[in-house]
Amino acid sequence: MKSYELLAPAGDFPMLVAAVNAGANAVYFGLQDYSMRATARNFSIKDLDKIEKICKPRNVKRYLTLNTIIYDNEIKNIEKTIKKVKGKVDAIICWDLAVIQLCKKYEIPFFISTQASVSNTETAKFYKKLGAKRIILARELNLKQIKKISKVIDIECFVHGAMCVAVSGRCFTSQFLFNKSANRGECLHPCRRTYTVKDDEDNQLRVQNNKIFSAKDLCTLPFINEMKKSGITGFKIEGRNRDPRYVDTVVRIYRKALGKKLTQKEIQEGIKELKKVYNKGFSSGFYIKSPTSDDFSKTEHSSATEKKHFVGKVTHYFKKIKVATIKLVSELKVGDEIIILGKTTGLKKSKIKHIEINNKPVQKAKKGDEIGLKLPLIRKDDEVYIIIKN
Repeated sequence: MKSYELLAPAGDFPMLVAAVNAGANAVYFGLQDYSMRATARNFSIKDLDKIEKICKPRNVKRYLTLNTIIYDNEIKNIEKTIKKVKGKVDAIICWDLAVIQLCKKYEIPFFISTQASVSNTETAKFYKKLGAKRIILARELNLKQIKKISKVIDIECFVHGAMCVAVSGRCFTSQFLFNKSANRGECLHPCRRTYTVKDDEDNQLRVQNNKIFSAKDLCTLPFINEMKKSGITGFKIEGRNRDPRYVDTVVRIYRKALGKKLTQKEIQEGIKELKKVYNKGFSSGFYIKSPTSDDFSKTEHSSATEKKHFVGKVTHYFKKIKVATIKLVSELKVGDEIIILGKTTGLKKSKIKHIEINNKPVQKAKKGDEIGLKLPLIRKDDEVYIIIKN
């Protein structure tokens, strides 16, 4: 059976730990600079040793993104960064030829970012000859085109997550409106807002969907079995700006999908779970057919069927009896579903069966109470959230 690599996004340590625990084969992440997600928390070079300690025991690969547009005055700093990360990452995701040359100079494996928009076999051959180990293909390709390019070089494709209206990137809307360039990882996502079409005489056009620039999220689960036959090695989840709950859910669903042939019932169950976390509706992208007006979102924010609400922090954890004390900032009751997030904990889920205040059982606790809950291993200062259905 062919081995498929599932890549998960990591914008911070809770996301990274959640990805590893959920079954990702690889994580991709950025440092403070030159990452396409400048608004994510990201990591520092000092964090790389800790990342290694989390990933290596589970044989999880570590891919560093250095895939923004690079200017002349940044080359020296980029070189310093590449020199420092040598031996601490498994590959660098890039596309700028200056970064590629530096990867070759310091003998660090490199993958060609989707920002390069590779969409044909000749370009794939060029990058392979240049020394690339993998290409993350342009998003505008269908499965037949992907299969042809996969015969040239190891390829990676996105399987789930947000899509830019510019598809493979190169959008300038954020830069024009707010001087925050998407190509420098600073996008403020103005495409997701509501717009009114108006001419110079102030006549307004009412459009059927006023989210005219906002694409739905990619979801390949309905045709994941066809994806597996198309020659793809790396199956990539988008979402470095999401949260650990998103990462945990999406990784677990696609981990199962890559490990076996899903039945239609399993696919529908998976989609139901995916709808619980952040999404703007689902689209098949270009994989099956070219997108239509139906592939634009009808919501400005998330269409998730569930959301998390912060209820408090862990003040202590007693390992021997597996009990946590939590200082509440919001109401909590028996029967509630909660998740615990932490830098080392990652993500843990639990359903509340018993609450104690001052060693006495209660059915409900209010803001300001310090409660005791029996929970799997968590840590002091971990954050506790209740899951609420939308």
